[in-house]
Amino acid sequence: MPEISKCLQRLQEARKTPVVLRLRTKFLLSIVLIIAWLTFATLLIVGRTAQKEVERGMEKDTRNSMLTFQNLKAERQLEENRQAELLATLPTVKSLLSQEDDTPEAQEAAESLWLSGGYELVVVADWKGKVIALHSNVPGFSEGDAEQMFSHSQKMSGAGGWWYGDGRLYQVASRPVQLGPASANMRLGTVVVGREIDSSVAHDVGQIAFCRVALRYGDELVVSSLPAMDERTVADALLHSPGANKIQIGKEWYLANTVDLTPGSSPAVTLTVLKSYDDATTFITRLNQTLIALGLFAVCAGGGLVFLISYTFTKPLATLVNGVRALEQGDFEYPVDIGGGDEVAEVTAAFDRLRSTLQRNEEQSKRLGEQLRQAQKMEAVGRLAGGVAHDFNNLLTVIKGHSDLLEEKITLATPMFHSITQVKKATDRATSLTRQLLAFSRMQVLQPKILDLNSLIAETCKMLPVLIGEDIDFKFYAARSLGLVKADPSQIEQILMNLAVNARDAMEKRGGEFTIRTRNIILDEQYSKTHPPTVPGHYVLLEVEDTGKGMDAQTKARIFEPFFTTKELGKGTGLGLSTVYGVVKQSGGYIWVESEVGKGTKFQIFLPQSGESVPTAVSESGSASSASGFGTILLAEDEEAVRELASEFLKASGYTVLVAKDGLDALEVAEQRRGSVHVLVTDVVMPRMRGTELARKLKRCHPELKIVYMSGYLEHDSQDNDYVPDSEFLQKPFTRETLLRKIREAIESKSSASESVVVR
Repeated sequence: MPEISKCLQRLQEARKTPVVLRLRTKFLLSIVLIIAWLTFATLLIVGRTAQKEVERGMEKDTRNSMLTFQNLKAERQLEENRQAELLATLPTVKSLLSQEDDTPEAQEAAESLWLSGGYELVVVADWKGKVIALHSNVPGFSEGDAEQMFSHSQKMSGAGGWWYGDGRLYQVASRPVQLGPASANMRLGTVVVGREIDSSVAHDVGQIAFCRVALRYGDELVVSSLPAMDERTVADALLHSPGANKIQIGKEWYLANTVDLTPGSSPAVTLTVLKSYDDATTFITRLNQTLIALGLFAVCAGGGLVFLISYTFTKPLATLVNGVRALEQGDFEYPVDIGGGDEVAEVTAAFDRLRSTLQRNEEQSKRLGEQLRQAQKMEAVGRLAGGVAHDFNNLLTVIKGHSDLLEEKITLATPMFHSITQVKKATDRATSLTRQLLAFSRMQVLQPKILDLNSLIAETCKMLPVLIGEDIDFKFYAARSLGLVKADPSQIEQILMNLAVNARDAMEKRGGEFTIRTRNIILDEQYSKTHPPTVPGHYVLLEVEDTGKGMDAQTKARIFEPFFTTKELGKGTGLGLSTVYGVVKQSGGYIWVESEVGKGTKFQIFLPQSGESVPTAVSESGSASSASGFGTILLAEDEEAVRELASEFLKASGYTVLVAKDGLDALEVAEQRRGSVHVLVTDVVMPRMRGTELARKLKRCHPELKIVYMSGYLEHDSQDNDYVPDSEFLQKPFTRETLLRKIREAIESKSSASESVVVR
């Protein structure tokens, strides 16, 4: 049962699904229908024209038949007129008319005359119209009939006429019999001579004109060339429809044409000519059959030809449709033949360009998706690294600060001095590693300055040859009139150091070339489209190139990932290039790498040009560590160990220190302080109230208060306007010297001092 239900459901879906005809089928059906319509319309026109011609021919034949009968009638009339003329002059006829009584001798003499002359009908009437002699070769024509016909034909004179009697029709001619010369006008009587119009005459006329004829006297059919069984049908048809031009005899139709032989007389003698449609249309039937065969052949041949033509012309469209379907399935490589230069070829070419564009867009979308996932992964790792670095920096601050205090209290001869030195070295290495993590996560605190990149690289180049080794040829090509950039000089130096170390390791011990180039460059819209997320503009390009072993595509795709390294275990942290990437992005720039196995590697770093000028250098006034401090400092730090260490550093230098464990505590301490507070040293990230908010509130109450921020990293969600302008920033872990120097710089700074060093 489930199978039956499924089958029924499929049938219903099939019924609902509209039948979609392909373009080739539509084109073929349309052309075939047009050919068929034109062919059969032509055949119909030809057939109709032939039919009309046949009908005109039939009408012409009937007219010819009538003319033939008229000619035959005229010939017979002349013959009868001659015979009548001859009889009218014979003495026998005159003597017959001159006798008062018809004697047997006179009748016998007249009968001998009729028989010797071969007359079919002879009537002699006296001047009163009384028949005195009658001869008929066929019995049945009586004197009464003759007198009746004679009375109807008084106006016949020499024109002749028609007599009817005993079912027979005669063509007659009459002549007067004169006594003496014609001028005497002494008429004795009239002689009438007639010849019967029988079936032989009708057959002769019909054979000559290839038709059937029928003669009627009034409504009675007298003679015809039709079979006896058909005469009644024709008589009835002519009786009920005298003017009909078509008569059906059995299963055959005839064209009928009737002419009145005695116009103005009644009853009339009419001649009807019947022309068979079947005989006449036999040619039309054969012609129609031939035309239909030719039409079917034309439709089939035309359909085949149209199929070839449609196949030829619609094949590119079919290929295009297949290409579209393949594109729907994600196949961008389906072969599409563009062909010639017609409209279909233009559409195909446009589709090919569209497909290429879609393929590029899809590839770009995948690439952007991969970049987005990579960025999200790196951001997640960066946030983790930032959180770790925050707590780790506080620990390093305590370790480093107390190591410095211990180092001051013991001498070189003390056995513990070496241990303290090792602790300090480990602390410095941990600090460097922490800064690399922050640089990778773009959370380290930068101190950007307007730089001439050529001057900075020239100073760094003094130590690069020692770093990379003497077997590597180092070259630096500085561009003239190089634009200025805004960046942290120490971080730019870190970039160069990391890239130099990677280049040295890539060239191993076989030597090679290490080259640095700088130049101004303008990135346009086209470059930005092919290298997202690059923004068009003016940049300074820093190129670092080596002739090392290069990288394959898989390695190149992962070089900026944290903790990814191709070096042996224990020889690399995997944070070098991650640090480079983080510094470049945090400085607002872009970095691209080009590398092939065996052909070396080239890094391209684009830093946006700055329109500012290089500030004038200010000389430092003495050492901060040796100077004694004065004034009151409010110290806000949530980490107790760091707070105690910083407080000890400041008190040892002569400052009055007010200690608070968070922002709210610092506000209470400041309110309870009767004297002035000169400097606020606050951690940025603290519970209950952040250091930035604390600084803004205290600054509103104490406009002369100087601010020094402490933090181990720059938060992702921090903004430049969170910080009080003209403040100083102390990065953790810090030493006593850096803490005292920052406080000295804050106290000595004016409200119009240089911009805040806190940037994103």
